[in-house]
Amino acid sequence: MKQAQKISLKEYNTLNIDVNALYSFFCEMEKDIEEAILFAEKNKKDVSVLGGGSNVLFVGDINDVLILMRNKGIAVVKEDKKNVFIKVAAGESWDEFVDWCVSNNYGGIENLSLIPGTVGASPVQNIGAYGVEVKDVIEELEAVNIKTGKKKVFKNIECNFAYRNSIFKNELKNQYIILNVTFKLSKFPKLKLAYGNLQNEINNENPSIKDVRDAVIRIRERKLPKPEDLPNAGSFFKNPIISRKQFETLLKKFPELVSYPAVNNKIKLAAGQLIDLCGFKGKIEKGVGVHEKQALVIVNYDNVDGKTILEFSEKIQKDVFMKFGIEIEREVRVCPVNS
Repeated sequence: MKQAQKISLKEYNTLNIDVNALYSFFCEMEKDIEEAILFAEKNKKDVSVLGGGSNVLFVGDINDVLILMRNKGIAVVKEDKKNVFIKVAAGESWDEFVDWCVSNNYGGIENLSLIPGTVGASPVQNIGAYGVEVKDVIEELEAVNIKTGKKKVFKNIECNFAYRNSIFKNELKNQYIILNVTFKLSKFPKLKLAYGNLQNEINNENPSIKDVRDAVIRIRERKLPKPEDLPNAGSFFKNPIISRKQFETLLKKFPELVSYPAVNNKIKLAAGQLIDLCGFKGKIEKGVGVHEKQALVIVNYDNVDGKTILEFSEKIQKDVFMKFGIEIEREVRVCPVNS
């Protein structure tokens, strides 16, 4: 059996939070995961999973058995005239997988370029950008039950996907470890360019999926700081979805509000704009602040601890609620929950 390791997680999370994981396992194969689960069972510990560490805020040491997913593999498992089905190991880098697909002219995820993290984390969060969500291309995924060790295949419909949400964040939270994800991509891609300024970024009358990927990368690099330069977790908050009635009331007081149609006749607002209108854009307090170009991004400027960042984020949430009557939810996962 692999030996549990005590490690600092500073280099394994993009906010650069220096906490310790007391029982960590680097899992490159399914056998490693089985051993970690067995260790947890014998020592009466819970199990946590860490992929790229780009969507987590550590507020204390991790006393769970921590599995760091490092399994690899990309394989075409089936194809027809129009589509290709690709099984990808959970430990693969998400953006490297996107690059691989674009290089092979498999379309459907080019809009999701440069999103940090691993493939295994993508369905949990139902990552999305520029009018595309990963749920649109997931065929199925395979996961292992933490308590029983049994594997189960979840079809797309069984994942209960919603905006930045899935069954793995709700009913099955902390119950399964995702091993691999199978994607259904197109050999004849239909580009989605309507969202934001993506169309304007492409100077090509007949763009390819590579043109789309390159455009998304340029936009994201202009707007978002690189974690290696300024430690951050990307978008810290979700865009709130409100009723049309509430939106119309708000619009009378704040006519500048940016909005997008959402399901069930609801309206999605831009959380970054709400934060900006509360005066937080570019603001720094106690070594943590909101990025000057993108109000959705909280930056750990002075290597402060996770609790300081959490308190700052709660201040933002409170001010947004006081001004607009809207609760904005964190997109990042706070860990451990009860610190």
